[in-house]
Amino acid sequence: MRRAVLGLCTLSKGLLTPGRGLTQGPRNPESQRVFHIHEARSPIHVNHVRDKLREIVGASTNWRDHVKAMEERKLLHSFLAKSQEELPPRQMKDSYVEVLLPLGSQPELREKYLTVQNAIRFGRILEDLDSLGVLICYMHTKTHSAKMSPLSIVTALVDKIDMHKKSLSPEQDIKFSGHVSWVGKTSMEVKMQMFQLHGNEFCPVLEATFVMVARDSENKRSAFVNPLIPEGPEEEELFRQGELNKGRRVAFSSASLLKMAPSAEERTTIHEMFLNTLDPKTISFRSRVLPPNAVWMENSKLKSLEICHPQERNIFNRIFGGFLMRKAYELGWATACNFGGSRPFVVAVDDIMFQKPVEVGSLLFLSSQVCYTQGNYIQVRVHSEVATLQNKEHTTTNVFHFTFMSEKEVPLVFPRTYGESMLFLDGQRHFNSMSAPVTLRKDYLMEP
Repeated sequence: MRRAVLGLCTLSKGLLTPGRGLTQGPRNPESQRVFHIHEARSPIHVNHVRDKLREIVGASTNWRDHVKAMEERKLLHSFLAKSQEELPPRQMKDSYVEVLLPLGSQPELREKYLTVQNAIRFGRILEDLDSLGVLICYMHTKTHSAKMSPLSIVTALVDKIDMHKKSLSPEQDIKFSGHVSWVGKTSMEVKMQMFQLHGNEFCPVLEATFVMVARDSENKRSAFVNPLIPEGPEEEELFRQGELNKGRRVAFSSASLLKMAPSAEERTTIHEMFLNTLDPKTISFRSRVLPPNAVWMENSKLKSLEICHPQERNIFNRIFGGFLMRKAYELGWATACNFGGSRPFVVAVDDIMFQKPVEVGSLLFLSSQVCYTQGNYIQVRVHSEVATLQNKEHTTTNVFHFTFMSEKEVPLVFPRTYGESMLFLDGQRHFNSMSAPVTLRKDYLMEP
């Protein structure tokens, strides 16, 4: 079997470090820190990932048995560590996992991943990444003292997913790989990559960073995870980057427009946009008109409703996070398509916070809106809420941020209210975290 990264496009051919947006070619070699695992396990078939997760936590494949399975998990409390010091340290290679999606060698798998334009459904890729991230963390926390893991590991945050400028064929095999790159007391950062076979080589398609958290066997309280010991300069750099990512997330959250006023520059931007929409004929603050090639933000919305059936549950009998991401992405893609008037292509995904689990049987309300545009780029925000049949009160569960690129230049989006102005600035902040704009290649096909 090939080693884990043998056959991937080499650094000299432009294998890049993570960066916002579509990458444009080799960067500074000093910044090209790609982690290579030399002792890889045999790849797991993509269809077996969820089965392996069920085996690890003792979850039942039958919905009618889920209550009994959860009762059995309560008995695992005694295997939980009372402190992180009780747990043996792990290395990055301990959690390394490869997953194979054989679209080329097993054509019967293609239909699930195909769009009508014969491209790859990115929403399905999000589902596979979410499952892989959880499995990687279970490899890191694996214990031999219990048949089943006493931990409930769930996705807390999709920090970023960055696309490489590579074509994706539905007729070539795809490989995912990843490992734990940083560990706190109860949380783990996971780095994953996706490759597709081109000729005789697997070349990079995307890189993703997820943050997972460990809970107790009943998924009620935080639980300690094994510490991570980096070995060598590459691993030390990855671990250091994980610390920096944590600090960046804290700083970004502290500066949130839900907590802090906009900066002086941002206030000036909003005021100038307001002045550009005043009707010069009336000399009134109430009379607003759109500039040429512009759309009011309120007219860029799309909404959808999903009934959360047991089929979409995860191993802990809540709704699978990958399913939520797929549905949010597909609505966001439709919003960008409707707004731009042409087929959009995903460029980046970032800052998806899982604030609250979604219970089976809930009504899932998704609301998508264009909140910022620039040139060919469309920044879309998708807000999700849930309500139960018994309680009609809506509770926010997730907020998703997607950056799309249209085939042609798109209209400017203008806020009308102060709330929409804050959405505009938030969208601008997320867009500005992306790398420099690039030219769309026709062979770059990632769709719903």
